[in-house]
Amino acid sequence: MATQAKRRRVAGPVGGGDADPDPVVGFLSWCRQVGLELSPKVAVSRQGTVAGYGMVARESVQPGELLFVVPRAALLSQHTCSIGGLLERERGALQSQSGWVPLLLALLHELQAPASPWSPYFALWPELGRLEHPMFWPEEERRRLLQGTGVPEAVEKDLANIRSEYYSIVLPFMEAHPDLFSPRVRSLELYRQLVAVVMAYSFQEPLEEEEDEKEPNSPLMVPAADILNHLANHNANLEYSPNCLRMVATQPIPKGHEIFNTYGQMANWQLIHMYGFVEPYPDNTDDTADIQMVTVREAALQGTKAEAERLLLYERWDFLCKLEMVGEEGAFVIGREEVLTEEELTSTLKVLCMPAEEFREFKEKDGWGDNKREEDSLTITNIPNLKASWKQLLRDSVLLTLQTYATDLKSEQDLLSNKEVYTKLSWREQQALQVRYGQKMILHQLLELTS
Repeated sequence: MATQAKRRRVAGPVGGGDADPDPVVGFLSWCRQVGLELSPKVAVSRQGTVAGYGMVARESVQPGELLFVVPRAALLSQHTCSIGGLLERERGALQSQSGWVPLLLALLHELQAPASPWSPYFALWPELGRLEHPMFWPEEERRRLLQGTGVPEAVEKDLANIRSEYYSIVLPFMEAHPDLFSPRVRSLELYRQLVAVVMAYSFQEPLEEEEDEKEPNSPLMVPAADILNHLANHNANLEYSPNCLRMVATQPIPKGHEIFNTYGQMANWQLIHMYGFVEPYPDNTDDTADIQMVTVREAALQGTKAEAERLLLYERWDFLCKLEMVGEEGAFVIGREEVLTEEELTSTLKVLCMPAEEFREFKEKDGWGDNKREEDSLTITNIPNLKASWKQLLRDSVLLTLQTYATDLKSEQDLLSNKEVYTKLSWREQQALQVRYGQKMILHQLLELTS
């Protein structure tokens, strides 16, 4: 979950049972009651937004202008919900890998509480049965459309963790407090949907600099702030203060334009995994492609002939593991204009490509000190200047990575360039195509730079 806002891209009717015919009217009335102040220059709307509800400028807005203020009492969290005391007393029993269980129990309780103060806020939520995160796609479709992108593997981990968390912690807690949780909320499917809501719409308040060693803050639901959709090139930002949270314009916003927050620097595979949407190519300037660390080892093994060479290569790999530069599940992350894991990838290419004698000395010294050389810099622009052996290993690793996709770049380009064919694709097919295409464009750029 990012430290910035999360927001829906979910079209379709809103949830919330017997909601007000126009849930926006009920929500705005609730905002006035709880002291959530919206600037007269903004409106909550379905018209003129990229998806679902969004926020639009009624008049032109200048950078630094306040768009709305959310008092802390209006936030929905494990501390502000009506069972906050119980959740605090039981905190030890509710610890989990995600750290989200107390908030999820707060949501499960408030959703079914007839007089929940947050009912008008829930009425603006997307319909839970129509969330578009890949965790709700049939497994066959998810694998077929997103093979090679890293999404199916991330979803499988999520689903296993959600199931384990639900049956070992959440369900026993609800069964121990039947007066607080009606039978209709005791459901793995509903729990999975609420995890997706927290994944997509919750906020996590950043720690202060002096608190860096502390556990991250628990997630919160922030009414009004979670209405904003996301763009890498956003025009608003959420600021935290002791008494309230403030959404402030960061760019000029012309009248009629949508107001966008950012969920942090997110590649398209992360956006579809956590939020259920992507930014179409080439809009997402934060897009990345991964090269699995073990793929670089596999590419290096391809170049070995004798058993002794293979053993030496594994020795080098083990040494990189000891230096904490690589791991069996890690990935090297490549952006359009920079290598985000520059130190790890530079170290790996260096160790795997250095002559055997140099490696022996290097190992005896337990790695290098500060003698990093300028010509070894792994910026995108410097890749053509790398040693030939480094470029070859990087190139072979990219070629192996491209083999993990079910389709090649040319077939993706054909689909994207033919508007008639593209518009006939399902929404999921279009989103998945954008994820694959963005990643392959970065990998093909690496092929050109290493040729």
